[in-house]
Formats: sequence, structure tokens, C-alpha cells
Amino acid sequence: MNDEYYMKLALALARNGRGYVSPNPRVGAVIVKNDRIIGRGYHQRFGGNHAEVNAIKNAGGDVEGATLYVTLEPCCHEGKTPPCVDRIIENKIARVVAGTVDSNPLVSCQGIEFLKNRGLEIKTGVMEKECRRLNEVFFHYMETGMPFITVKYAQTLDGRIATATGNSQWISSEASLKFTHRLRAEHDAILAGKGTVDKDNPELTVRLVRGRNPLRVIVDSGLSISPKAKVLQDQSSAPTLVATTKTKTDSRFQKIAASGVEVITVKADKNGNVDLKSLFTVLGKRKISSVLIEGGAQIITSVLKKNLANRLVTVIAPKIIGRGIEAVGELNIRNLDSAKKISFQKIIKRGEDIIIDSRLI
Repeated sequence: MNDEYYMKLALALARNGRGYVSPNPRVGAVIVKNDRIIGRGYHQRFGGNHAEVNAIKNAGGDVEGATLYVTLEPCCHEGKTPPCVDRIIENKIARVVAGTVDSNPLVSCQGIEFLKNRGLEIKTGVMEKECRRLNEVFFHYMETGMPFITVKYAQTLDGRIATATGNSQWISSEASLKFTHRLRAEHDAILAGKGTVDKDNPELTVRLVRGRNPLRVIVDSGLSISPKAKVLQDQSSAPTLVATTKTKTDSRFQKIAASGVEVITVKADKNGNVDLKSLFTVLGKRKISSVLIEGGAQIITSVLKKNLANRLVTVIAPKIIGRGIEAVGELNIRNLDSAKKISFQKIIKRGEDIIIDSRLI
């Protein structure tokens, strides 16, 4: 067996942490001794043991002299848990193979150097592309300070997210709705505009799959949201943050805040609406590493126009409705050379629908 083989196993383990470890990265670890796997582990939840520690704890034998395969450089700082490098040294592991170095400035290459200086054999960059892709959200957040932005919408084959009268429930199938709920569980926050709240009155919670509820972020520049909106209810299990251009002196600001919902003032853009880049900067400072945008068309268009989106998830239903509401509005693109370019990463079928998972490039 070679290093790549064991790293593939570690990657498979890491994927089990999906939806539970953010803002930490998903990490998997495998311990090999005498060409035999004696330990496996992965980071199971935020604040819990890291993958290396779980692999050591789960080992079916003495790990002294073994090789540790881990998808991300072992940490060397005190966080929610003690440094993983200390456990590696204590258990006398002889060799560490890391898929990629950690972009966290508290770790970056320091864990590798710490182990090297104590005589361990170190190898990095094994399946590095795959390891970075697994944690694209984490790396983006660590390297930019901004949350990774996913735009998701369901449309008909002719590109409509609603009929001309505004009816949109339900364009996609039940299977696609379940997929959407899984997507919600994988993000730290879910964002929608006040128009979507008024029209659909969504809960924006995770119900059709197991997973935690993300922070609900509602963009409402003028604070005209109905106090009866579902997103303003049940703050204990699914908290909501309302972003507005109004200040604390506004009576509407005070009324919503008094109900237990957090309201923040964000600077306005040139049109008088909440400046989305400023909002994302605020969320990043709050350790929100990923945001799922579920509408409406005005928010989607603004995010794309300002080049703030990283990922695009499009659910295409086998329906044609003709004139209706477009998913994406005016982007001021006048020639094809200026078109937004995307890279298809995955195309899957859910129920009757086709889901295209792509990245903006």
C-alpha cells in the first residue's frame, strides 16, 4: 500500500464530519503500523477531539513507531482542545503524512516544524488538491477572512424561479427540498431578502435531514418585515439576525430587537440598500465561515454583480412556465466575453430534477 491509498481512506473518514464541525475543517486520520491499519478517526463535532486524537484513542494496538496519515496539518496551539502535536509526540508516532498544510495563522506550517524538530519523519502534499477541495470553505475563510458564499435557487427549465404572479411553491421536487435542507445544515448561516420572507414566509431551518440549524440572516434595509414572520419566531433553536440600514434610534429597530431578534446596522450601498460586502465582512468577523443564499432574485443578482459568490447550486425542474420571474436580473453584461464564468463540479439527479453544483471562476 502507498501513501495515497491511506490518504484516500483518511479523506473518506473526514467527510463524516459534514455539517457538524464548522467553522473547523473536516479532518480524517488513519494510523498504520507494519502495513496494517490499527487506528481510524475523524473530527466529529466542533469543540470535540480532533481526528488525530480520535485515531489514537481508537487504535487497536500500540501506536509507537507507526505512521499517522491526516488530511490536514496537525494543530500546535491550544484551542477548544489541546494541541494534537503533543499527543503525537507522547504516543511516539514516528512518521506523519499530511495532505496539506493548515491556512490558520495559528498553525500554518508550525505544526509540521514542531514535529520535524522533534525527530519525526514528515511528508506533506499527498493528495493536496483533494484535501483542499474537501475544506474549500475553511481555506477560503482562513485566507480571506470572508465567508464562503453559496447561491442556491430552484428554477424551471426556461429559467424562472416563479410565475409572473410570484407563485413559486413548489418548483422543485421533494427530493430536491431534502437536498436543500442538507445544504442548509452544512452552512453556518442562511441568508434571504425581506421580499422572500414576505412572499414565502419560510422557516429557513433544517427539518428534512439531521443537522444543526444555521444562523438565519434576513436582509431588510427598511425594517418592514412582518413581526409574525416565521424567521422571527423560536430564537432558541434557530436564531435570526436582521441586517438593516436603519439605526438603533429607529422605532422599528427597537421593536424587533425587543422581541429577542438581533438587529444590526450595515452601511448602505449606492442604492440605499444593505451593502452585502459589508454585511459579509461583519459575518466573517463573527466566525461565520459560510453563508447559503436562498433568495430572492434581487439578492442573487446583487451578489453575482459584485462578484461575491463562490459557489452556485442550481436546481432545474422539468417545467416550462413562460413569462415569469428570472433567477438572475440585470448584470450589465453587454458581450459574451464579459459573461460570468463557472465551472461545473457535479451534476446529479434528485427526483425529477437536475442539480448543477458549480464554482464561479
